[in-house]
Amino acid sequence: MTEIKLKRVYEDVENEDGFRILVDRLWPRGMRKDQLKYDLWAKNITPSPNLRKWFHDDIKSRWDDFVTMYQKELDGADEAKDFIKTVESHNIVTLLYASREPVYNHASILKAYLEKVLRKM
Repeated sequence: MTEIKLKRVYEDVENEDGFRILVDRLWPRGMRKDQLKYDLWAKNITPSPNLRKWFHDDIKSRWDDFVTMYQKELDGADEAKDFIKTVESHNIVTLLYASREPVYNHASILKAYLEKVLRKM
C-alpha cells in the first residue's frame, strides 16, 4: 500500500518524500513558484471555497463538522477518483500544505481519507 505523509510546503525537501503533491487550492503565501518542489498541484481535490471559508471563520469549534462535510465532498467528486488512482501508483506520497495548523487542516483529513480508501482496494 502507498505510504502517505504530510508536510508543510515550507519544510525542506527530502528524498524520502516520494511523489510530492500540493493539496492547497491557493498558492502558498510568500513562496515563488520556482521555490517549491512538487510533482502535482491537486487544487481540485481541496475543500470547496465555501466550505473552506466557513471553516476558517471558527476552526476549532467547526472541526468535526468540517471533517464530515469535506469527506462528503470527496465521496462525490470525480476528481477524487482520479486522484486516488494517481496516489496509488506511487510507493510514497507526500501531501504538501501551507497551513500553520498541523492538526486542524484539510490535508490531515485527506490523508486519513486516502488511507481508508486504499486499504479497501
